[in-house]
Amino acid sequence: MKLLHRNIFKELISIFTLSLSGFMGLILIGRLLQFRDLFMGQSLSALEMGKLFIYLCPFFLLMLTPIATMISIFLTFLRMNADNEITALKSGGISLYKLLPAPIIFCLLCTGADFYFSLYGLSWGTENFRSALMEIARTQSQLAIQPGVFNKNFPGLVFYADGVDEKNGVMRSVFVRDNTRGDMTATIVAPLGEIRTDPKMGRLLIHLENGRIYQQENEQLSVLKFKNYDVRIPLANILQGYDVAELRPKEMSWEKLVRISRAGDRAGELDPGFIQKVKVEVQKRLALPVACLVLGIFAVPIACIFKGLKQQYGLIISMGLFLVYYTMLSLGVTFGESGVLAPVIGLWLPNVTFAIISAVLLKMAVMEHSFSIRIPFLSKFRRKEA
Repeated sequence: MKLLHRNIFKELISIFTLSLSGFMGLILIGRLLQFRDLFMGQSLSALEMGKLFIYLCPFFLLMLTPIATMISIFLTFLRMNADNEITALKSGGISLYKLLPAPIIFCLLCTGADFYFSLYGLSWGTENFRSALMEIARTQSQLAIQPGVFNKNFPGLVFYADGVDEKNGVMRSVFVRDNTRGDMTATIVAPLGEIRTDPKMGRLLIHLENGRIYQQENEQLSVLKFKNYDVRIPLANILQGYDVAELRPKEMSWEKLVRISRAGDRAGELDPGFIQKVKVEVQKRLALPVACLVLGIFAVPIACIFKGLKQQYGLIISMGLFLVYYTMLSLGVTFGESGVLAPVIGLWLPNVTFAIISAVLLKMAVMEHSFSIRIPFLSKFRRKEA
C-alpha cells in the first residue's frame, strides 16, 4: 500500500506541476500584453520585467492552486480508472477509501501552500511590485529632468534645474511652475531638490528645501517661504496610465484587512462600501485555500464516473467543473459586496456545496453505483475497448 500511495503521490505532483506551469505561462503572457505600453515606454530590461512578474506570482497562485489541484487528482484517477487499475485493486480487496490518503495529503499540502500565498505571499508581492514601479518612475523622472533644460513632460508642471548630480540625483537651483491648482498658479524656486518616492502612498515627489513659493491668483500675488516642500509628479503619465496611489482590498496585507474589517462602522473615515469589500476579501482569502481540499476530494468520484474517457477531454471537463465553482464564487463576491448576502455565506457556499456533493458521489463510487452512469454525447470521446 505504501508503494501504491507513493506512486499516486508522484503522479499527482507531476501533473500538478505541469498544469500549474501551463496556467502561469498563459497568465504571464496575458499580463505582458496588458503592460506592453508600460514596458515599452520605460525601456525595461528582461531582468526588471522578470522581477515584476515574480512579484505578481502570489496573486495568480492564489487563484490557480485550487484548479491545478483538482485537475491533477482528476486526471490521475481518470487514468487509473481507464486502465482498469481501480477495478483490479477492488478485486484484490482494496476499496476506494484506501486510495484516499495520497490525494488527501496532497490536497492538504496544496491548501497549506495556498494559505501561505493568501496570508503572506500576496502582500509581499504587492508591496514589492509597487516599490519596483515607484523606483522605475523615480529613475525615469531623473532621466527626464536634464540640467539647463525646461522639462514639460508632466501635464501642468514645468521643471528646470541648473545642475543635476547623476550619482545621487540632487538638483541645484530648481525652478517649478505648477498650473495644476485651477485658477491659481504657483512658481516655486529652491536652491536644492531631489526626487523621492513614497511607496506606501504610491507617490513620486520632488523634495525642495529652503525655497520660496510665489502664488498668483487673479491679480493677487503672495510669497511664502518654506524649509521643506514636496511637489507631486503625476504617476499615471509616467507609468502609461497605471496608478499605484490607491491600495485596493485585494492588494492589502492580511493584518490590514482584519484590522479594517474588525473596525467596521467605527472606521468613520472609510466608505461603508469599501469596508464591505474588505470583509468580502477576508472571506475570499480563507475560502480559496480550502477550495484546494474540497475540489481535490470532489475530483476523485467524478473521475470514477467518466470511465474510459480520454485525458484531453477529461481536462476540459475538469476545467468546466471548476468554472461552475468559480461562477458561484464570483456571484458570492458580487452579492457580498452589494450587501445582498453576508460575505461568510456568499464566499463559503461554493465550498459547502461541493463538499456535500463530494461526500454523496464518493459513497456512490465506493458502492459502484456511479459506474452505471452513462452520458451519450461523451461516448465518442471514450477510449476504444480492446
